[in-house]
Amino acid sequence: MKPPRSLAIVGGGTAGWMAACLLQAAWGDACTITLIEDPDTPTIGVGEGSTPLLKRFFSRLGLCESDWMPACDATYKAGILFDGWSASEPDYFHPFFSALDLNTGDAFFHQADRRRRGAAVDARPADYFVAAQVAELGLAAAPANALPFEVDYGYHFDAGKLSALLRRHACGRGVRYRPVKLAAVHTDDQRITGLALADGTECKADFYLDCTGFRSLLLQQGLGVGFHPYTDALLNDAAVVLQDSVPLPGLPARTRSTALTAGWAWQIPLQQRTGYGYVYSRRFCAPDQAAAELRAHAGVGADHPVRHLQFPVGRVHQHWQGNCLAVGLSQGFVEPLEATALMLVQSTIELFIQAREVASFNAHINRLFDGVRDYIVGHYLLAGRNEPYWQAARDTRCASEALRALLTRWDQGQDLHSLLAGPLGSVYMRPSWYVLLAGLGRFPRVQCADNSVGDSARHQCEQLARAHFSDHRRWLAAQR
Repeated sequence: MKPPRSLAIVGGGTAGWMAACLLQAAWGDACTITLIEDPDTPTIGVGEGSTPLLKRFFSRLGLCESDWMPACDATYKAGILFDGWSASEPDYFHPFFSALDLNTGDAFFHQADRRRRGAAVDARPADYFVAAQVAELGLAAAPANALPFEVDYGYHFDAGKLSALLRRHACGRGVRYRPVKLAAVHTDDQRITGLALADGTECKADFYLDCTGFRSLLLQQGLGVGFHPYTDALLNDAAVVLQDSVPLPGLPARTRSTALTAGWAWQIPLQQRTGYGYVYSRRFCAPDQAAAELRAHAGVGADHPVRHLQFPVGRVHQHWQGNCLAVGLSQGFVEPLEATALMLVQSTIELFIQAREVASFNAHINRLFDGVRDYIVGHYLLAGRNEPYWQAARDTRCASEALRALLTRWDQGQDLHSLLAGPLGSVYMRPSWYVLLAGLGRFPRVQCADNSVGDSARHQCEQLARAHFSDHRRWLAAQR
């Protein structure tokens, strides 16, 4: 993408300021960037976690972890613990993978393949990956000593504080900030010709970014781009969230996802507080009922303040139309079960910077969204709970053809390589799919499973974790 002479970003939040920072870093003085933000619009802040891709974002901005983590109350994330999803296992851990797992990871794939083909062996994912031990032992997911390869990990953070930090960074490098409400979008022939602002002024630019959230004021409302819903396959359409001022004991470097009556609840540990949220379906659970269930789950009082959200699930048909690109919630939303929101924001901007052709760009971003959808749907198809919500969520008729084919091949003990070389592997590759399928117990029943290989792997992973990672709290304290 050749830098336009001028670009206007409408909407701030994490998506808007991430876009401003990345575009400024890529284009420098070649493009004048202005961010227009309604100062009264709150940050949504659903799911304050990330995937490992966010490490690259900060690297491109020239920010080290001590530059931003203390200011954002941030902690490390080695993966996600899924609790209560399976009928056969109490929990499973979806780790971030690294070269530390080469030997034990290969053993996991071998054991999982043996088990799905009928062998009486155990294949519990947490036994085979160092990140699982890092989280269990209360260690920081960043290695304490230099290694000859990169170790993947993510972060938890305060979304409001992160947005404020990125705003300071962007404005310090020349991004113009206009805290004013958008009044109207002027269009002609599927292009934006200008923006009318609430202070009576007008903003004109060569290109526009729509970061206005679910309202999608530019792309969907202004240019009339259609929306492709995922509601046939994903039931959840609401969330209730709360903050507990008490940090978690031990500060585990992991998100916890607990299956509840009509959805699931996240637990996100920050340095000074703990975030909780219940993502649920209003078809099966009333908002007041969801709030009560979340308060009980979080162990807070019946009068503890909560915030309710509703959201459309799906994506736009075209993310880039004419001289407008939608980024963040304005382009689509998939529930934060695997914390993919910022990954999709970052990927959209990075691919936009490199893009040469609009149609191929839109197709690529659609594949990313659809790949995330399929992996999330997989959690529900494999879950073992029996409440009415969970029975409805297991309806395979709404799953994509590729996802149904994957389950069939797994059940029949066939190779998955060709399927994962296609759209199913565009976001989540072989390790993640194996962890999901094995973790939720998609195996033939056996009388007694031998776990001698898993026990040995777990011992190796624990040794590696203790050798290369430090206490989480002490590591964070050293950043201040």
